Amino acid sequence: MTPLSNLRQAGARTAEQAQRAGRAFASSFNPLRERNLRLYLSGQAVSLMGTWMQITAQSWVVWELSRSEAVLGLVAMIGSLPLLILSPWTGVWADRLNRRRVLVATQTLAMLLAFTLALLVQTRTVQLWHVFALAFGLGIVGALDFPSQQAFIGDLAGLSHVRQAVVINAMIVQLSRMLGPSLAGWVVGSLGTAPAFWINGVSFLAVIGSLLAVESRQAPRHGSASGLSEFVEGIRFIAGQPRIQDLLGFTFLVTLFGISNMQLMPAFATEVLGRGPEALGLLMGASGAGALTSALFVVPVGQRLRRTGLLLGTAVVWTGLFFLLFSLSHAFTLSLAALFCTGLSVPLVLTTANGLIQTLAPNHMRARVISAWLMVGFGMQPVAGLMVGTTGKLFGAPAAVRINALAMLAGVVGLLLFRPELREWSASLSTHRPQAGPPTGPAGREGPTGASVDPTPAEP
Repeated sequence: MTPLSNLRQAGARTAEQAQRAGRAFASSFNPLRERNLRLYLSGQAVSLMGTWMQITAQSWVVWELSRSEAVLGLVAMIGSLPLLILSPWTGVWADRLNRRRVLVATQTLAMLLAFTLALLVQTRTVQLWHVFALAFGLGIVGALDFPSQQAFIGDLAGLSHVRQAVVINAMIVQLSRMLGPSLAGWVVGSLGTAPAFWINGVSFLAVIGSLLAVESRQAPRHGSASGLSEFVEGIRFIAGQPRIQDLLGFTFLVTLFGISNMQLMPAFATEVLGRGPEALGLLMGASGAGALTSALFVVPVGQRLRRTGLLLGTAVVWTGLFFLLFSLSHAFTLSLAALFCTGLSVPLVLTTANGLIQTLAPNHMRARVISAWLMVGFGMQPVAGLMVGTTGKLFGAPAAVRINALAMLAGVVGLLLFRPELREWSASLSTHRPQAGPPTGPAGREGPTGASVDPTPAEP
């Protein structure tokens, strides 16, 4: 075979791979053909922009009031503590109640809390205990909102498109995560902190309006058992599903040792890099830009790759290494680049885990399993917030991030080393989820409840 023939064949293979990647990317948006999902995600996009503005502005308010890494961690702990405490019940309620009405109520309450904080900041009467109380109140609202919202996306998209819909929602979250903090940094630096909270409050009107306009396919299930006993039923299901356990493990690592680092960004912006609120917005925005890039390009392609376990393990290693680099950097450009790279991998882990858990869980306990996922991952933020805040106070913010990065790397190595089946696991884009009913067969191709735990490998 001549060199010219080899070159032509290589070009043909490259073109074919590019076409397949293009088809994979285009197919990721198939759920948007559903009008109800389009409406809801449009409103959600506006609201999330305001949410990320508030997250950034609130961290700056706390930093200005306290100048303490420990207090930053304490606020994060207080805000996420309700998710840890209430998850055994909120997932059950999200399965039983009309999720659309639940979301209208939670979004309205969140809007009122945002307006309250805006008023306190605007009148210059805000104190730390106000922020603590409002963070705790928002945490209570979020404990019911989070599982309801994730399951509601599946209600709108339908079972066959739930993983793709989760990816689209992740794209919106990451776009907001990139633009919201950057906009907040400009608003805080130019206009003050109060306008950021007012904007967030108004943004809730968009998602509330979209919720009132859509119709979902959910048929609420009314159970006679207690909420705690039904949550225990969900835990028993997870105990028989090793791949769901692995997904929970990956989520635990990136949230406990990765996402928790972001609460120290005010300290990095001022004490490590010697800058102000605009730099804080850029640091948060760099992470969001990486996450948006991931949601647009990395996640859709990653969901079609074989060896899902190795893919997620590699993503966690990548995250740990770049947080380690960030902790060692004193150059603003290098810090931005390191955060951008961490943003590339975290959404791949969380979005893939979220989508697969929804497809592997029976429909009648989907919200409960999601609630357990939120509890293991984001519900552990009280521990993470206290841990990273205390470590930052004792040894400095760079040392706290460095310790987290090393712990993340050790955790993922242990997970892959002691779970050999995980290294061989492949999950296809469309994973069968059983409906309610008795067990359907032996473990292997189907789990004890009929959930497909070793689906046919996806195309490479």
